Amino acid sequence: MAKVALITGSTAGIGKETALGLAKMGMELILPVRNAQKGEAIKQEILKQSPQAQVRLYDCNLASLKSIQTFTEQVKKDYPQIHVLINNAGVWQQNQALSDDGIEMTFAVNHLAPFLLTNLLLDTLKNSAPARIVNVASDLHQGDINFSDIEFKKSFSGIGAYKQSKLANILFTRLLAKKIEGTNITTNALMPGFIATELFRNIPAFLRWIIPIFAKTPKQGAETSIYLATSEEVKFVSGEYFKNKKRGSSSYNSKNIQTAQRLWEISEQYIQKVLS
Repeated sequence: MAKVALITGSTAGIGKETALGLAKMGMELILPVRNAQKGEAIKQEILKQSPQAQVRLYDCNLASLKSIQTFTEQVKKDYPQIHVLINNAGVWQQNQALSDDGIEMTFAVNHLAPFLLTNLLLDTLKNSAPARIVNVASDLHQGDINFSDIEFKKSFSGIGAYKQSKLANILFTRLLAKKIEGTNITTNALMPGFIATELFRNIPAFLRWIIPIFAKTPKQGAETSIYLATSEEVKFVSGEYFKNKKRGSSSYNSKNIQTAQRLWEISEQYIQKVLS
């Protein structure tokens, strides 16, 4: 029986290449998509490269916590087992924007969405063990969590919000690893590298020409995600940060479990406020 992988952000960039790669390895794919047309296009591309692939699309808007809740409820009915969860989707907002729930978009999509999605699917992952959770972070996870203004309401900074969200990804990964110890589920974060993806579509036009010169391709960027999802070498490794398919070093602040705990509690409060 094929292993099942759920991948967010699969219609473009690293997520798309991750989906293509895992399908070639025989995994059945669950792809939450906001745009049905883009979803169908990636499904057809996967089937063209891997005709035997099993691919199922679901409507899901990661900028809406209720949409994530509805999506996971349906997936759990359809799939008693999920072996791999890859939280790949991410945004970088140059200007301040709000999610469907009125939460700063970067914090909502890059952190709260994977936080909620993962927690809602934990029981299914436990029932499917051994299972793996892979969180796509970034070396831009510098600084600290701005607990006094976590949504940057007072003074918005696109890069500041993005850095904070990627730090949140690693803090979430480290604390989650402790919480699921002994369940035969692993969770790791990764730095895909500087990749030419749609993530940079909102940066100033005069800077965009630089990206293809220095950036890796999305296919290269997907290598570490696929490695963490499938390799026997990391079967028992959890709570780590990877670069180029090797353990890498993350910032001092990304290892602070007290910060991770505080962020976890605040994240729960956001979710309870929206979903209660």
